[in-house]
Amino acid sequence: MRSVAERFTANSRGAIVAPEAVKIEAVNKVSAWQKAGVVARVAGKQARKSRTLNAILGGVRTTLRSFSHALHQLWLEVTGTLFLTIAGFGAIALVREYMKYEAGRATIGRIAIAVGFTLMFAWFGLTSFWRAKKKARGRESSSVDRQVT
Repeated sequence: MRSVAERFTANSRGAIVAPEAVKIEAVNKVSAWQKAGVVARVAGKQARKSRTLNAILGGVRTTLRSFSHALHQLWLEVTGTLFLTIAGFGAIALVREYMKYEAGRATIGRIAIAVGFTLMFAWFGLTSFWRAKKKARGRESSSVDRQVT
């Protein structure tokens, strides 16, 4: 075995390393996304401990939920209006086809198509408004329940 002075002398690269030392294999390179994921996970764990951040996130969640309900209500009412407008155009076409039928220039099939079209779109429009009303009533009763408890 070599002496201590021989084992720990500087090698040609300028570092003091024992030649018998086990070399550490190269560490796998970690991608930037993996590093970001680790940082995000640690930050998330720390953030869960913050009462202020939890309060802010709760407020944001509540606001977004309220906006999403309002937007869904608006969506139902707008689609209902569009469907009823289309049904109105169908009713106009129905009257026009009926007048042609009375004059002998149209068949009963064209009237049946106009009736079916008008009834279908009227149904879509009415049910859209009914769903909007039902949804609004459900939110009112649940908010009253929350205020009582």
